[in-house]
Amino acid sequence: MKERIEKALDKIRPSLMADGGNVELVEVEGDLVKVKLTGACAGCPMSQITLKMGIERILKKEIPEIKEVVAV
Repeated sequence: MKERIEKALDKIRPSLMADGGNVELVEVEGDLVKVKLTGACAGCPMSQITLKMGIERILKKEIPEIKEVVAV
């Protein structure tokens, strides 16, 4: 499961990196994925929108068994 998540995150990373940010996988607990937003994403006021409308949406599309993505 972690490998599949990393592959999906690799598709998202170029967009985040273009704005000076990144995302790293912290932990997978069943259908919950914990990520850490880094770089410019860590302090960005739009980070929750990026997390839910970008990262979570793409991960759920790629891996349907994921129910939620949270930032830690």
